[in-house]
Amino acid sequence: MAQIVLQARHVLHEQAPAAVVSVLLIVCPLLAFLIVRRHRRPSTAREREQLLSKLPSPHSRLPIIGHLHLVGSLPHVSLRDLAARHGRDGLMLLRLGAVPTLIVSSPSAAQAVLRTHDHVFASRAYSPVTDILFYGSTDVAFAPYGEHWRQVRKISTAHLLTNRKVRSYRHAREQEVRLVVAKIREAAAAGTAMDLSDLLNSFANDIVCHAVSGKFFREEGRNKLFRELVEANSSLIGGFNVEDYFPALVKLGIVKRMVCAKAHRVNKMWDDLLEKLIDDHASRPPASERDGEETDFIDVLLSVQQEYRLTRDHIKAQLAIMFEAGTDTSFIVLEYAMVELMQNPRLMNKLQAEVRNNIANKGKDMVTEEELNDLAYLKAVIKETLRLHMPAPLLVPHLSMAECDVEGYTIPAGTRAIVNSWALARDPSYWEGDAEEFKPERFMEGGSAAAVDYKGNDFFYLPFGTGRRMCPGVNFAIAATEIMLANLVYHFNWELPLELAEKGIDMTESFGVTVHRTHKLLLVPVVPQV
Repeated sequence: MAQIVLQARHVLHEQAPAAVVSVLLIVCPLLAFLIVRRHRRPSTAREREQLLSKLPSPHSRLPIIGHLHLVGSLPHVSLRDLAARHGRDGLMLLRLGAVPTLIVSSPSAAQAVLRTHDHVFASRAYSPVTDILFYGSTDVAFAPYGEHWRQVRKISTAHLLTNRKVRSYRHAREQEVRLVVAKIREAAAAGTAMDLSDLLNSFANDIVCHAVSGKFFREEGRNKLFRELVEANSSLIGGFNVEDYFPALVKLGIVKRMVCAKAHRVNKMWDDLLEKLIDDHASRPPASERDGEETDFIDVLLSVQQEYRLTRDHIKAQLAIMFEAGTDTSFIVLEYAMVELMQNPRLMNKLQAEVRNNIANKGKDMVTEEELNDLAYLKAVIKETLRLHMPAPLLVPHLSMAECDVEGYTIPAGTRAIVNSWALARDPSYWEGDAEEFKPERFMEGGSAAAVDYKGNDFFYLPFGTGRRMCPGVNFAIAATEIMLANLVYHFNWELPLELAEKGIDMTESFGVTVHRTHKLLLVPVVPQV
């Protein structure tokens, strides 16, 4: 096991692949050659083009790359602005390379795609990178719609991420919170600033590690390696993958090998680690015979393997996507919540008063999950953080499987659709007051969004998506976020380091498979005087 860890660290820190410009210098001539060879389109393709041509679209389309040059470094922002200028009825067509892509930017259009025609838009487009990373895209997030996807979705919702299963990890969450609080107390005693970003990222990763692989997840640095592998996956999925925009190039072996080489290396590291963990679990007595011992995701998947006809690769795909999806959500929301509270001292004081007053007479040394239901303002802060800073501002692209009508337009089969949930959550038509303002009171009793929740019934608020492809890990992510944030504000007052107090917190963002703050959040913890 230790050898696997050392080999993985070496590969993960290798130099990144060639720059995007270098890739395009190779790709563009090849693509032009392919286009020249296509003497004429079949009639079905012409009919599809006729339907797509009726959709609103920017006029500044370039040869080969289409509208790619209009998409900036923060695509959710670029797409919102483009839709405001060129869209109509919440829809806009962009030609991203050779791929026509429907951009959905209004709640009514989102409802049409994700609810009215959910069965039509329930599939995913093929991607060589996710195909490699997730064992033929057999995971719950990237698998194409069909019987296999229905089976793995059922496993997630009925076995892995049920409310009962999430509650069963309560003590693990509280244990991890205690470890974080202890580390912060050390920094408070020293009076030094600490990297809260790194600490919260580790916390979120360790929560997922515990749930996936059990109580021995820290052995031989497994938790740190999982964190590095998650970051490698995020870089690959969220990066510029030329084959996603020019699918025909996948047929050219040299291009496929060039763009997928790192994905194969990262998958090999996942495979070595996950095989070891599954073997360890398989060698023990079944979970049902281990009296009183907590079962983890690997135990559950092995227990239903025969029922659902799961192969080893199917199990590894589910485990890999659980790490990928589970770590970023909690970490990003926690970090942005602290950023917003530091920029709004009145709101920080209000939240601290709620938490501390609620716990004061109970004689406890930390906020436990028993108290969370009484912390209405805490829940409102998390909802508002997700509204303004959702980890995945663009929902994973959907793929239409049949022709259908959306907002008066006929959308042909095989069209990719991207729902800009970030734009929906900032649409001033649906949010009282300034939609750009951080105002948790919106979600409190008497507020304009008091009845809004995470279930995906309000199409102007979709932090976890909705419909068949809604994220099944909502409860898991929220449980970890609530208990950690409650204890951060209960145990400590927080101050900005001198340089940040003068300049303010830098809110620059970086876009990938999720959106992160570019700079680390450095804060000084202070133990309040009793």
